[in-house]
Amino acid sequence: MPVKRKRELDHEQVWKDFRDAVNMAPATLEKWLQTKESRDNGWPEGDSRETIGHHSGRRIVEIRQKKRADLTNNDYEHMRKVVGYVHRHLAQGGPEGDKKHSAWRYSLMNWGHDPLK
Repeated sequence: MPVKRKRELDHEQVWKDFRDAVNMAPATLEKWLQTKESRDNGWPEGDSRETIGHHSGRRIVEIRQKKRADLTNNDYEHMRKVVGYVHRHLAQGGPEGDKKHSAWRYSLMNWGHDPLK
């Protein structure tokens, strides 16, 4: 059996971690990204009116719609970024009280993860 290169092994782990972190289907995420709550949540990206999380959500949909063999190194870098973001924000535990309508949940959903799912 041929020995896998480090990058291939790393991509395998990133793929698994990404699939675990992103628990929203592409169609569900696309629908969410069209809402006012999604567009209004997060930090603006540079001079753009779009937030960083909203842009990330659009990239996640693109990645999820690709065949795995067609993923680029840039896709894997974004997938790694998504995994880190989701893990950090889940560790915060969210607000006391109404998590369903919180900025914490909305932010995570922009990154493809619904913590109430």
